[in-house]
Amino acid sequence: MLSSAMALALVFVLWAGMHSLLASLPAKALARRLLGPAVDRWYRPVYSGFALLSLLPLLWLLHVLSDAPLYNVPAPWRWLMRAGQLLAAAGFAGAGWQMSGLRFLGVTALFRQEPASPSGLQLTGFYRCMRHPIYTFSMLFLWLNPDMTVNRLLLTALVSLYFYLGSIHEERRLIAEFGEAYRQYQRQVPRFLPRFGCPKLRQPQSQPGA
Repeated sequence: MLSSAMALALVFVLWAGMHSLLASLPAKALARRLLGPAVDRWYRPVYSGFALLSLLPLLWLLHVLSDAPLYNVPAPWRWLMRAGQLLAAAGFAGAGWQMSGLRFLGVTALFRQEPASPSGLQLTGFYRCMRHPIYTFSMLFLWLNPDMTVNRLLLTALVSLYFYLGSIHEERRLIAEFGEAYRQYQRQVPRFLPRFGCPKLRQPQSQPGA
């Protein structure tokens, strides 16, 4: 059981490290130097495809490695948790739609020229209440699983930690892009868990610089 957990953790760390490395600005800059400016058009869709496909070995290990049950929530509470998962999935889809999911994955860039950076911060909908709703809804979906095992719990904890660290990396990039505008947004809106009531935000003037 311990060896299974260690194998799962090792594969996840390798996946997360590769995912973070390829998402970094130095990796993109290197690809641009080696392959020219046209790389900006297909880097994100190739990266997104690789990130999704490279998850398959991890999911396969989760299925085949020895495991042990931790708890199985009985009815009616399990149905409440399943309903919570459905709401989390809907929230994930809604937050992704707000971010123009196909553009976020880089698909639209394959068919038309797009600006190198967005025109402004996303300050409406879920993004009025939390800075990273996609991460929040993903974690809610995982933690609300009514049938938890040792391996699932380990993977859920690792994914949650990765989302937290990833949000720090992402916000550094956004500060570099938007400067004080994003710092103001950070002061107004929580990272993951919304406060009671969500402020109505105005689009600030972008001032690059960290």
